[in-house]
Amino acid sequence: MSSDYQDKLKREGKAPATLDKLEWLLSLVLPKMGARPIGEITAAEVLSILKPVEKRGNLETAKRLRGTIGQVFRYAIATARAETDPTVALRGALVAPKAKHRAAITDPVKLGAFLRAVDAFDGQPETIAALKLLPLVFTRPGELRLAEWSEFDLEKAIWTIPAVRTKMRREHQVPLPRQALALLTNLKEVTGGGRLAFPGIRSVERPISENTLNASMRRMGFKQDEVSAHGFRATASTLLNESGKFSADAIERALAHQDPDPVRRAYARGAFWTERIEMAQWWADHLDMLKSGGQIINLRPSANSA
Repeated sequence: MSSDYQDKLKREGKAPATLDKLEWLLSLVLPKMGARPIGEITAAEVLSILKPVEKRGNLETAKRLRGTIGQVFRYAIATARAETDPTVALRGALVAPKAKHRAAITDPVKLGAFLRAVDAFDGQPETIAALKLLPLVFTRPGELRLAEWSEFDLEKAIWTIPAVRTKMRREHQVPLPRQALALLTNLKEVTGGGRLAFPGIRSVERPISENTLNASMRRMGFKQDEVSAHGFRATASTLLNESGKFSADAIERALAHQDPDPVRRAYARGAFWTERIEMAQWWADHLDMLKSGGQIINLRPSANSA
């Protein structure tokens, strides 16, 4: 049953990261329930799988696992292999995880220190390149980790992220500043013979993991509540807005955020591209300045200002 559901998602063109996460979650279930007819599985049996995950403190995983099991059951109902979804009866049965904000550096001095630490980091070339590129392009970590060389046009300085890999399922183009082009050109000498720009150590067909990036930051001495791979989106959003140099629309478009207004959304697809190119290069130069320990202007109003 679960394999049928996975095949359905593959046919729908779900992102590889989504499929990998689904496969991992189902691996927590299949050893205990995989051989059982899905129509016979009870809420109590599902809860017996969720509770050990919850007791280990993995509240978010337990919540996602319940949701994934529910998706499989609803597919089973639609294909006449089950009559009810037992996860419905489990609403409120698990401890709700607290909302977590992804750690991000928004202090310019600390950001400069982080960039210098990355320069001094002794890691795999793919990992170092990803750690340097994330602050520059501030895409979602999965979009960068899963990047394929075919997506980069280094001559035109554009990275086109296909819709299947974006959160909003819309193609997203990223203007590449000189610094990003230099990093990618050097990386291509290392990994350019394969499909993936950031392959893992064990297989050139699988990318480095998000855990690899976060673990590298811990090795550099940065704590979990200080910085995360996803946090550079908040870093760029905060500091670009505080600079006062660029329109909020251009910044939101660079972050691939979707405008709720369909008319503005259609207009925004091309309207801010020139500004985004300028912004990308200014941001890269600004990061270089912070990394070198250059003069930093405090953009935040002081507590004593009237």
